[in-house]
Amino acid sequence: MDDLPEEVQKLIEELDEAAEDEDDDAVKELAQKFLATGADVEAITLEKLSLLVMDGEEEMARGWTEVAIQIGLDPFKTLIEGLAAGMSLIGKKYEKGEAFVPQLLIASTAMYGGMDLLAPYMKQDENSGSKAATVIIGTVEGDVHDIGKSLVKTLLSANGFNCVDLGNDVPASRFIEAAKEKKATAVSMSTLMTTTMAEMPKVVKLLEDEGIRDKLLVMVGGAPITTEYAAQIGADVSPHDAAGAASWLKGAVFDFPSEGVRWG
Repeated sequence: MDDLPEEVQKLIEELDEAAEDEDDDAVKELAQKFLATGADVEAITLEKLSLLVMDGEEEMARGWTEVAIQIGLDPFKTLIEGLAAGMSLIGKKYEKGEAFVPQLLIASTAMYGGMDLLAPYMKQDENSGSKAATVIIGTVEGDVHDIGKSLVKTLLSANGFNCVDLGNDVPASRFIEAAKEKKATAVSMSTLMTTTMAEMPKVVKLLEDEGIRDKLLVMVGGAPITTEYAAQIGADVSPHDAAGAASWLKGAVFDFPSEGVRWG
């Protein structure tokens, strides 16, 4: 950002200070001045957010998320191209051995801080008159990671789905119990580790044994999961990312029988 006009660079520095000090009033005031500069405030804000999340700067990530809100950035774009992009950056560093689990956790805290601010702006129209489809979502047994799962949940919720979050380290039987109890439309499972991939086919097998596999759409995801693996274990899809999961499910439910037809 060194090539930006001096006025813009000064405002960015002032916004950094206000965000770090958690001075919300100053952030809002400076955001309006930032917008009035005529600079590409969208690109600057998204880049700032991604770098702040990668570096685990929670207060500053929240502050710059407020900037995004104040300058009118689309909340979905802010989430995907700003906050989530930062998690992708630290995730790549982790895969290369350039970052470690504590840094992932700190980065996720920064991302969640921004997500909390965005959540009210991503609510769907509640007056549509149609009942939200229910998705059972969780990280499989043996795996305590929940960053990716929580991002998928956030985007699904923002797209109008009713998400029942089972958390992490979820036994296969719990997915089935929840799906039956809630008369769910979909089950979404995630894992970050190759050692727990085998839990996913257990869930699919239990769904088949209970005679309810055809009542549900099954999504699987996580770093080690491929499209080929999803097909091999009998899942419907393994989306590339959280945005892809939301997009795929929105399309899939149009051609899927209603809850009443499936569950009686």
